[in-house]
Amino acid sequence: MFDINLISILLPALAAGVLVLSTHVLLGQQVLKRGIIFIDLAIAQVAALGAIVAHLNHDIEHLPFSNVWMPALFALAGAGFIAWLSKCMADELEAIIGCFYVLAAVAAMLMLSNDPHGAEMLKQLMSGQILWVNWSQLILPAIVSFIILSVIYLKPKLLDGSGFYILFAIVITLSVELVGVYLVFSTLILPALAVNKFGSKYRLVAAYSVGLMGYIFGLILSATLDLPSGAAIVATLAVSAILFRFVLAIKPKQKTATSVVNS
Repeated sequence: MFDINLISILLPALAAGVLVLSTHVLLGQQVLKRGIIFIDLAIAQVAALGAIVAHLNHDIEHLPFSNVWMPALFALAGAGFIAWLSKCMADELEAIIGCFYVLAAVAAMLMLSNDPHGAEMLKQLMSGQILWVNWSQLILPAIVSFIILSVIYLKPKLLDGSGFYILFAIVITLSVELVGVYLVFSTLILPALAVNKFGSKYRLVAAYSVGLMGYIFGLILSATLDLPSGAAIVATLAVSAILFRFVLAIKPKQKTATSVVNS
């Protein structure tokens, strides 16, 4: 049964989800358009690698905001590398990005193999801890998300050029910190995939709705049944996307049947 006292925990978690959705839905459609599906996993994993380096190096770990700027540096370097690859190896880009992700994941495992808290940190970076996010953690992501969305609104053509990779790296860095690698990937791809065949002018609204429903029901499911929050939201995002595609698929059939009856 749902405990009303959990609302104080769920509200900041839902706010974190809304912040992630605000930028990821837009960028996810661009990822799908470019056909570089693994880029989000790769950049998210590289950002996580930056967090691991900061954690293992005590000199860096004690510097102010090292948990933000260190992953950001790694993510920007990774995004720059992929942007360069997109120009000189476009026909093999998706395969190379996939390899890039695997290498970054393996590097993270090797670096944490002798750390007593390595397994827990790796789990947190992958699955995230969205259910335990507090309001103070959302201030920086909220500011950055507002700036990114404003830039996209004022200069939408940035998404079509190399500027996309820079925006992408910045957004992914903050998102990994909030929700983890798996949820970053799911938030980017599943809403975009759900509305991929939706030709309406309300396509963006539909994508945000799919994502929001996934986060709401995932958080409720996680809090009610004491399930891992990241995994629960990934599952409900997938269900939300599948249901939307199913409804979208049966609508044309209904119209066809109506037309036959009328004729």
